[in-house]
Amino acid sequence: MKRRIISQMAAVLFFSMGLTTVALGADRSASDQEKEYKLSAGVSAAINSEDIKILSLNAGISVALTDFYSVSVEENSSNVVAQGSTSEESQAEDGTICGYTNIGIANVSGNLNVRKEASASSSVVGKMTHYAACEILGTEGDWTKISSGEVEGYVKSEFLLTGSEAEAIAKEQIATVAKVETSSLRVRKEASTDAEILSQVGQGEELTVVEVLDGWYKVEVDNEEGYISAEYANVYDTLKTAQTLEELRYGSGVSDTRVDLVSYALQFVGNRYVWGGTSLTKGVDCSGFTMKIYEKYGIYLPHSSKAQPSYGTKIKASEAKPGDLFFYGSGKSISHVGIYIGNGQIVHASGRKTGIKISNAFYRQPICVVRYFND
Repeated sequence: MKRRIISQMAAVLFFSMGLTTVALGADRSASDQEKEYKLSAGVSAAINSEDIKILSLNAGISVALTDFYSVSVEENSSNVVAQGSTSEESQAEDGTICGYTNIGIANVSGNLNVRKEASASSSVVGKMTHYAACEILGTEGDWTKISSGEVEGYVKSEFLLTGSEAEAIAKEQIATVAKVETSSLRVRKEASTDAEILSQVGQGEELTVVEVLDGWYKVEVDNEEGYISAEYANVYDTLKTAQTLEELRYGSGVSDTRVDLVSYALQFVGNRYVWGGTSLTKGVDCSGFTMKIYEKYGIYLPHSSKAQPSYGTKIKASEAKPGDLFFYGSGKSISHVGIYIGNGQIVHASGRKTGIKISNAFYRQPICVVRYFND
């Protein structure tokens, strides 16, 4: 079984003349903290309370849209043949895999609908991407009742691997992630507190662990690699799970074009990340993703996250509407881009290990936000 590593939160207690207890991490000095952007509940402290209210009003679209699921391959997808060897190390001594006792794995070439009832006419409550895991709760005819993440419902049994076949795939797909357990955590270029800061990530963000070092984790942030202090992250093994379906909500000033663009972009969640790629189905990188999505709506952007901002109008993050682009990087150098989908979230081609995914828009400090629609 992969070793589970529990973070050790270091706290140094100073007792002298009734001084207040102080607890500071090795990579977060008090003076430096005052200079940094703080991410709490997914929102940068650089945005004032008034801006937050505006952002909330403009958060026009939920994480997942009903239209997103209408293109699911639930009824017509062909099964995908899994390849590769398995590893007994990923299975717990009690026979569970990442906490699953009766594991099922989605085996589709697209997205698998999770429905409220065991019927194709029942409402969709979530979706599972290829190789997402679930706990099997029972069967009802041609349907299997499952629980995955925060989603519980029914999927077509023909698109779900079970038993030893599911276990074999699950062991191959297990990822080790580091969950940030502090309000703002620096990602450094090297495993040293003196090293250059590449980015900062917010509390609750899960980063793929590339390597475990003494006191540090080498992690992947989008398609870049850096180091975080082990004191402020909890590391564990995980599998992809289903995503919930929230009702479509329109905010003030959200046009039909923006709604349609976000719905279109969300269709590709779970697809591959490929450096230099421009195929939304076979593989795409971050700027290739935004380029191809915008191309459908008559806006032609270059295949470069650094160049794309110059083709639009920079706005405040608090003014963002669904369809606007958030740009990220180190310092003033842009290296990543995502599409704002409302509710403080973006959809983006994140990296090789995670593919196209949904993230908090402030999971990193955005360098700029750019608008391309004149509405």
